[in-house]
Amino acid sequence: MRKTRPKLSDEIADIILRRIMDGEYSPGTKIPNEFELAEELNVGRGTVREAVKTLVSRNILVIKRGNGTYVAEHPGQVDDPLGFAFSPDKFRLANELCEVRLILEPEIAALAAERATVQDIKKIQKYCDEAAEAIRTGLNHTDADIKFHRAIASASHNQVMASVVPVVQRGVSLFIEIADQTQLDMTIVTHQNILEAIKNRDSEAAREAMRVHLIENQQIFNRKSANMQKGQ
Repeated sequence: MRKTRPKLSDEIADIILRRIMDGEYSPGTKIPNEFELAEELNVGRGTVREAVKTLVSRNILVIKRGNGTYVAEHPGQVDDPLGFAFSPDKFRLANELCEVRLILEPEIAALAAERATVQDIKKIQKYCDEAAEAIRTGLNHTDADIKFHRAIASASHNQVMASVVPVVQRGVSLFIEIADQTQLDMTIVTHQNILEAIKNRDSEAAREAMRVHLIENQQIFNRKSANMQKGQ
């Protein structure tokens, strides 16, 4: 059977993707503009535009209107890969996400304690502090909280861990939706315990601190769910 030649825009998309994978274009950085790429690769601007659209649809590139095209911070990842946003029962979903997180995240924290670089620890510290400050001042701390957990996963230096980050993120955002201020104050304490264990290179303490943090979350979900059922 005769093979169909790939579209030129797909070939250009592959070139851009290889440059990202080879580190020429790093996550979060701006890539050359449409005109520059067209001239360099000797193709039309329409071909480049179509290639960029393909990579945007795959969450590899991000277009910032009026600012240019950037490599996604986490190329290829989506925020909700399993469609959790469509779950009709948030309390059940939150509890089940906690079960998954209890299997994965304590081990991620233990690996981070063993493998984190000085720079990794600075990032974890930064997001720990940002989340705490937001909670204390009554601001939304979702972004900092998610980045805290993501930084710990990154500090494990296991590339497979990146695939569980979207699940972790959804669990964090659900907790923030459900929790009250007292429970958020406890988050400051448990985050700090995780951070200190990682800084001390104590993998067992990091594992236990993360486990305690997640169990606290799970107990909150269970209490809230029970109270809602009583009120029905």
